[in-house]
Amino acid sequence: MLGRHRYTYDAYSYLATSVELPIRGRVVEASDEEPYLSLQLYFTADQIVQLGGAGSSKITSEKGKPDRGLGIGRMDRALLDAAIRLVRLLDSQDDIEALAPLVIRELLYRAVQGELGGRIRSFAAGGTLSQRIASVVSRLQQEYDKPLRVEELASQAHMSESSLYAHFKEVTGITPIQYQKKIRLQEARRLLLSETREAAEAAFRVGYESPSQFSREYARMFGLPPAKDMKQMRERLDR
Repeated sequence: MLGRHRYTYDAYSYLATSVELPIRGRVVEASDEEPYLSLQLYFTADQIVQLGGAGSSKITSEKGKPDRGLGIGRMDRALLDAAIRLVRLLDSQDDIEALAPLVIRELLYRAVQGELGGRIRSFAAGGTLSQRIASVVSRLQQEYDKPLRVEELASQAHMSESSLYAHFKEVTGITPIQYQKKIRLQEARRLLLSETREAAEAAFRVGYESPSQFSREYARMFGLPPAKDMKQMRERLDR
């Protein structure tokens, strides 16, 4: 889930994200006989550029708008074969250091050449709308606990405030304010689960000035107020 958008993918699909997104995921099909295995890889813009991907004419969409920062593609035979070979290296530990980097590079190459290649390339190319929004996303990730100043973000992206809102929502599915709120609440939930039991402390640490506002927004996002949510989560972990 990203905002109100739902993305569903299966064993013959892959999920590609071009920016850090406050998504929520759920495994909907798994069993002892057919367990769920997730393979997650991170690539830098430099790695994409080194493959020649950023020189493509597909850097921007036909309408000149940035692509959504999340997409689902179908696994073709070559991409699936590379993914399986990477996982199978776990059974031959001595080969991982030498072979894993080669297979990972092949995986990136296959992804860049595939149906989502255009949006992957767009975030590696300097100066594109997608890359400029990605820089704003990165700043919000790092400074989520600070006051949000839209004019500073717009200046960083070399856009007007209205253009920033429009393009940011195009990429992330939500506005900058909604993005910051989701990051804050997700981090607060992590703090409550691992570092503190006090909702007010977690609220202040992620940037909230009002504990009551924090509790309202926390319950709206996770379905329960902080104390009840933590009780339920710890009961699940103790089973």
